[in-house]
Amino acid sequence: MLNYPFSEIISTEEQLREVLGVPSAGSVDKQLSVLDRHSRNFISRSPFALVGTANAAGRCDVSPRGDGPGFIYVLDGKTILIPERPGNKRGDTLSNVVENPHVGILFLIPDVEETLRLNGRAELIRDPGLLERMVFRGKLPQLAIAVEVEEVYFHCAKAFKRSGLWDPEKWTGRGDLPSLGQIMMDQTKPKDATAESLDCTIEEAYKSNLY
Repeated sequence: MLNYPFSEIISTEEQLREVLGVPSAGSVDKQLSVLDRHSRNFISRSPFALVGTANAAGRCDVSPRGDGPGFIYVLDGKTILIPERPGNKRGDTLSNVVENPHVGILFLIPDVEETLRLNGRAELIRDPGLLERMVFRGKLPQLAIAVEVEEVYFHCAKAFKRSGLWDPEKWTGRGDLPSLGQIMMDQTKPKDATAESLDCTIEEAYKSNLY
């Protein structure tokens, strides 16, 4: 139960279907259990993906992953490898995979409104020969998330058309959104730091610690 006192809650599949209806045959039939040439091609062109995981208790996390197009390596028709690059060491995604192998991935390509959705089972690997296939700028990934494909299908463009995500005329820029350094200053109130110094540290990390 959520804290807010909602008055009309959908709590069964039957109630949900009364609102949504049933999916068309095409919506069901498009779901595959292997990577066909179209999904492989999409992954090879994608520089950005969102990886959804949950721990053993069901606590969820969605983490962005990005690199050059095709950075997620297609090992075969049932397996992909996601290289792990340097980050903030929280390892939320990785810890979740250790506890619960189920993952969901959304692949994006800039200025392409369709997306590719993939669901599967994952484990963390450090096989040297496989990690070497994902070297970038001379840097070996620390490890990789291996995902065995269970479901993969293309998702239509409605959300992107509604949001105008790839339409420059609808981009608002940062506006009054503070810098990340200012946000961190307000939220964590670190001693002996300023918003400006935090912004400098962040920018330096972007320059020197991407790989």
